[in-house]
Amino acid sequence: MQMTRSRPTKRQGAIALACTGGLLTAVGFAGLGPITATASSHREAPLISGTPQYDGTDLYAFRSPEKKNSVTLIANWLPFEEPAGGPNFYSFATDAQYDIHVDNNADAKPDVTFRWTFKDHYVTKDTFLAATGPVTSLKDKDLNYYQTYKLQRIGKKGKKTIIKKRRVAPSNIGSASMPAYSKLRSQATTRVGKNVKSFAGQAEDPFFLDLRVFDLLYGGDLSESGDDTLAGFNVQSVALQVPQKWVAKNQNAKKNPVIGTWTTTQKKSANGKWVQVSRLGNPLVNEVVIPLKLKDAFNGSKPTQDGAALKYVTNPELPKLIEAVYGIDAPKTPRNDLVSVFLTGVEGLNKAKGKVTPSEQLRLNMSTPVTAEPNRLGVIGGDNQGFPNGRRLADDVIDIALQVVEGELVGSPNDLGDGVDINDNPFDKTFPYLALPVSGSNADPHPSAGGSANKESSSEGLLQSVVPGRQSAIAFIGVGLLALVGGIGGAARRTRKD
Repeated sequence: MQMTRSRPTKRQGAIALACTGGLLTAVGFAGLGPITATASSHREAPLISGTPQYDGTDLYAFRSPEKKNSVTLIANWLPFEEPAGGPNFYSFATDAQYDIHVDNNADAKPDVTFRWTFKDHYVTKDTFLAATGPVTSLKDKDLNYYQTYKLQRIGKKGKKTIIKKRRVAPSNIGSASMPAYSKLRSQATTRVGKNVKSFAGQAEDPFFLDLRVFDLLYGGDLSESGDDTLAGFNVQSVALQVPQKWVAKNQNAKKNPVIGTWTTTQKKSANGKWVQVSRLGNPLVNEVVIPLKLKDAFNGSKPTQDGAALKYVTNPELPKLIEAVYGIDAPKTPRNDLVSVFLTGVEGLNKAKGKVTPSEQLRLNMSTPVTAEPNRLGVIGGDNQGFPNGRRLADDVIDIALQVVEGELVGSPNDLGDGVDINDNPFDKTFPYLALPVSGSNADPHPSAGGSANKESSSEGLLQSVVPGRQSAIAFIGVGLLALVGGIGGAARRTRKD
């Protein structure tokens, strides 16, 4: 298909600062209490930026490609982990509850919750080293500091412990301390019975994008783009592969295949009570769109409060702002198509049967066939298994967002993007799929886009897209955020071959 590009004029540089302010309030949430969800949150709110161990960064949910009757859930915390960040390397908080929630009856309330809690362990405290010699296994005595975790499944019938005590994959200190880190990853990947797999530990941050939007929208003249600014940083990850019936309504995934997911972090307060401090569903909402005065409140909100945002979804300000700045016609209002993506799910794609309580969740239809050739553009690329029908590791959510908001689904096809098409390190073919964490002994852990920060890389990624990059340097994240409130409705009925 012949593509055309809508190119902004040079006047954008002069108004970049004003546009930045507009983006923060464009959707019109000002004046509301805690309503909609947070998402893809790398230091997205004032309070959580000061407590990174509790900061959820991304959520992924997809049908497991090598075990199609199961679903994989991946959640990450603690952004921007510098690989050589010793002597106290990175870990999960021990006074936190890390949750992935599943809503399987569309009432915006969790029906199944998977909860991880962690404990610290030391071989000795008479040293400053986290590893006192080459660590060849998770139970090696030279691994001086390590963590264990408990995993519970919480439902309407109470709590059930899935894993009582298993070891966490540690920070990748360096090649001297950990000469074969892939072995430690393998040992930290646990099988529970025949159909459940679990992993907790450090991984390379799978989210790929150019974050220099915060430098006056990519340098004030859009000259700063095409660099994966998360390359070379690690995160703390949990991954869980479970049978679809574990998360489906009435344990019937064939009859009830649609689920909604989101993560939360609860921190124990001084009075012993648990307080929710982070919440995350779809990517990128709270990080840029939500204004500062509401960000902390959003992190403590519940999906049942999200319906209050309805009028701001049907009549968003941001498309009008983009039209004024870039000359791209804004879609007509009311934007009823946005409601399906943002609050209910898309009819024929990932909307549950029956009554749906409006709420911001990452929705997945577990009956969508696993594609043999994943397209990084997901649904708008003709691949209905991709974002926003769940989210796979290699889904390019920034480019999907940009192309949609700039008219891809309403007669203005384009190839806009941030110039970063794939993760800097390949993903694994099998569970837990995440790339190995970048080593602390790497002298250059943060390469430019396209480079590899990890010499001991994972195997070639099954989830990598087969579509070559065709990105323009004309992009900024703020526009992309409207993908969640910006017109993917009807995507299930439209396909486009690259």
